[in-house]
Amino acid sequence: MTSVRDAALDLLRSHGLTTWFGNPGSSELSLLQDFPADFRYLLGLQEMVPVGMADAFAQITGRPALVNLHTAPGRGNAQGALYN
Repeated sequence: MTSVRDAALDLLRSHGLTTWFGNPGSSELSLLQDFPADFRYLLGLQEMVPVGMADAFAQITGRPALVNLHTAPGRGNAQGALYN
């Protein structure tokens, strides 16, 4: 049986989303453990940073970007970056 993690990674691959921007917390450890070699994870040390990095990536490449943040406080900080 395919795990949710593997199914999600396969879905992201099928859409060409192999570059992730993020500020992970403890709940993301299982995702980041044995991170696939065909993906790259670009770390920002505060939530607004990976949101800005993903925005720049999307504008430069013309492709969608994927941001992974940690729980509610991270999303709150990221919303400020999206608003700006």
